Amino acid sequence: MKFPIAVPLVLIAAVLTQSCVSSKKYKELDANYTQLQNSTRDMSVKYQTTAQALAVANGRVASLEEQISLQKSNVAALQDALNKCLNSSNQGSLNISKLVDEINSSNKYIQQLVNAKSKSDSLNMVLTNNLTRSLTAQESQDVDVKVLKGVVYISLSDNMLYKSGSYEVSDKANETLSKIAKIIKDYSTYDVLIEGNTDNVPISQKNIRNNWDLSALRASSVVQALQNNYAVDPKRLTAGGRGEYNPIADNNTPTGKAQNRRTQIIITPKLDQFMDLIGKAPENKPAPATAPATTPQQ
Repeated sequence: MKFPIAVPLVLIAAVLTQSCVSSKKYKELDANYTQLQNSTRDMSVKYQTTAQALAVANGRVASLEEQISLQKSNVAALQDALNKCLNSSNQGSLNISKLVDEINSSNKYIQQLVNAKSKSDSLNMVLTNNLTRSLTAQESQDVDVKVLKGVVYISLSDNMLYKSGSYEVSDKANETLSKIAKIIKDYSTYDVLIEGNTDNVPISQKNIRNNWDLSALRASSVVQALQNNYAVDPKRLTAGGRGEYNPIADNNTPTGKAQNRRTQIIITPKLDQFMDLIGKAPENKPAPATAPATTPQQ
């Protein structure tokens, strides 16, 4: 998000004096300046509040997905038990009725979880749009921002970040990194992992042994740029390299290779914060299914 540049009052006063601007005009300019300052401050506060609140809400998604999976397995087990009851002449109608009730209860709970996840997915989309709003059209082609399960993933192409065949951060990457640094600072209590990735083409430089080295050096360059140029707390930063072993596309095509040459910035809650997030599950969870009681054969 770009904010209007604040014009010092002294400069305004100097211009007004030199131009013989009336006192009324000066007061009008001063009022406009104050209004712009207030508007900028309000927008910044609203943005940070929304981003932080939304991140907390998104943290529930991991727990919701796990619960959905468990409940679906629970329903399958109950259905299997019900089938056995129907096929057995020794099962009483009471057990069948109990199983039907438990299946209905589980299905209802699954629907609640699905609805909650849909809301979280919508919030993820809103937050992603907020985070990418300040990127230019060109930057949007080289920067991919996603929010999944309370974690922010920012993927940067090597064409935008580095000089050709190098691990040094290029000059043209500075403006984009400054915007990324603001996102990192908005999540001031989260840890940040910078992860380098390459394609499967071997590196052929004397001072770089292999793609492991290249990916780690590139991640380290981004970490140092964030620390030295944008004042990101180094205690929050971790640099790591995954070489060619974490591809997201086919390395047999030029397009796939380009997608695999990337640096990923992962902004994630600390372990205790993450445990707090996933602990906020919906209440009134149905009890786990139990195997139906059987009537002993005579």
